[in-house]
Amino acid sequence: MWVLVLFDLPTETKKERKAYALFRKRLIEDGFTMFQFSIYIRHTMSRENANAHIRRVKSFLPPTGKVCIICITDKQFADIELFYGTKPAAVNTPGQQLELF
Repeated sequence: MWVLVLFDLPTETKKERKAYALFRKRLIEDGFTMFQFSIYIRHTMSRENANAHIRRVKSFLPPTGKVCIICITDKQFADIELFYGTKPAAVNTPGQQLELF
């Protein structure tokens, strides 16, 4: 499973910028990698593991802005077509993360 976190957070005031930076920092601490600006992804081994990360993201949601969390399968992720300009490009998949139980 892949967990995608998409967000659009305000950054007009100092307080909003701090909330934005803290949200990004916590995503990175939880193992998410930037896929595009305001889109972070994380590979998980199972739906249960994905749900644990989703609960964690929900625990540090910023007070304002929009956040969307999506789960997709490895097959769906592999079918992504990514373009830079008009030329197709390979999807930059972050390295596999080992998980010890």
